[in-house]
Amino acid sequence: MKATAFNVAVFMLASATATLAAPFPKADPAAGQKLYDEAKCSACHAQRFGGDGSSAYTRSDRRVKSPDALVKQVRACVTQLNVQWFDDEQENVAAYLNQRYYKFP
Repeated sequence: MKATAFNVAVFMLASATATLAAPFPKADPAAGQKLYDEAKCSACHAQRFGGDGSSAYTRSDRRVKSPDALVKQVRACVTQLNVQWFDDEQENVAAYLNQRYYKFP
């Protein structure tokens, strides 16, 4: 009986920890913001979407609907614009965008 209660407690703790973990646990959102600003991402988005460009992230028909899709979209922009970011830098930018706009758990 004790083993069962212990297993349930461990499972609940693991589930709670997984729920609270960010989708980019090793990324640095502050470093991502710096890269985002240096690459002038918002200027490109403003040109494409109007205003300050933030509607690319907040519009109801946005493409990005998951953390994986967010990383893929950042990588697509990097490729299209020939930005020289390493994978960890791309994750930093994704973490910044998630923190600021998407709020994926």
